[in-house]
Formats: sequence, C-alpha cells, structure tokens
Amino acid sequence: MSALSFNTPGEREKSLWLIKKENDPAHSQWYIDRFKAMEAEGKDMAGESRLVNALASRGAKILDAGSGPGRVGKQLHALGHRVTGVDIDPELIDEARRVCPEATWVTADLVDLPQALGFESDAGEDGFELIVCAGNVMGFLARSTRKPVLENFRKVLAPGGRAVIGYGSGPGRDYAFAQFLEDAREVGLNIDSTFSSWDLRPFAEGSEFIVAVLSR
Repeated sequence: MSALSFNTPGEREKSLWLIKKENDPAHSQWYIDRFKAMEAEGKDMAGESRLVNALASRGAKILDAGSGPGRVGKQLHALGHRVTGVDIDPELIDEARRVCPEATWVTADLVDLPQALGFESDAGEDGFELIVCAGNVMGFLARSTRKPVLENFRKVLAPGGRAVIGYGSGPGRDYAFAQFLEDAREVGLNIDSTFSSWDLRPFAEGSEFIVAVLSR
C-alpha cells in the first residue's frame, strides 16, 4: 500500500516508519526491545560506529541522522565524539536520552533538518564533519522526501564533510540503490565509495545492502 493513501491534499507524505506506528502503536517499543535483546545475546552491534570512528578526526562533530534509540550515537559518544542525534519518533528519542544523556537528541523530521538544528540555510563551517545514517532510515523515507533529505545532509555538512549511509533492499523499502546514488549526485554530493556491508565488503550488482560514503 502506498504511503500516499494515508494523506490528504497538502499534507507531507508519511514515511514507512510513521505508517508502521499508525498500524501498530507498540512498534517503537518493539524496536527498542529488539535491539536490547540482540545486545544481550552478545551480537556485534558496533559495525557502524567502528567505521564512522575510523573516518573521523578525534572529538569530531557527528550527526546521527535517524538515530532511533541511540544505539550508534551512544557508541560514538563513548569514543569521544560530539554527537547530535535526530529522529522523527519521540519514543525512540526518549530512549536515546535515557541511554546517553550526555549527547544531544532532537525529535524532528529529517526533511526539516537544517531548521531543527538551528541552521537557517547552509551550515558552512559550523556544520558536521560526519553524518551517519544507519538502521535502514533511507529505505523508510517516503518517496517524495528522499531527495530533500539528501539535500539537507549536504546543507548541514561542513565543507569537506562526509555522510556514511547504509540501508537494505528489504520488504517495503523500494529505494533502488542506483536511484539513491543518482539523487545524491543531483543534490551536490560526491560518491566517494560504495560497499555492501559496514565491514566494507565490495558492492556489486545484486548486492542487497549498500553502505555509501558521500562527501560535500
């Protein structure tokens, strides 16, 4: 079912995440509990933060875009980085504040990212050195908001800053990788590298996951 079917004329198209929440009000808590259980089972939960940390200078200013309950952001904070996390879901942001109160957490739609972070337009030198966008965030975005979100990533990056974006091609997430890369180029981002996993396995035709390193 298309996200558009939930909207009236003039409304912003709803993301797959918001539609899931409308259909199941317990979805956010299920998501929080799922990752807690995986962590308790001893699963490796730090692939994203290892990669981002390797790309960052020490004490880097990092944006966790679509931060969820703070899983990646809290790890980056523990590594000494200055982390700001943004997510549309207030339940997830409340959990992020609980697990890492020292970082900055903002409830906002990524379509409104510059304004939510206090930038009237281009962030310039005050922007972020790195953006990490994990957890299939790009695949959950509504079609009409995908390119504006990528444009916002460019706007809040400092000159030379990089965005590391990873998502899969699972059910309901129809953002083709080729289209994603084309959209990134069209908003002024450079495609530096593409991989098929957070541990940098090669990206190839038929890959079901992409990790793209983009730069401003």
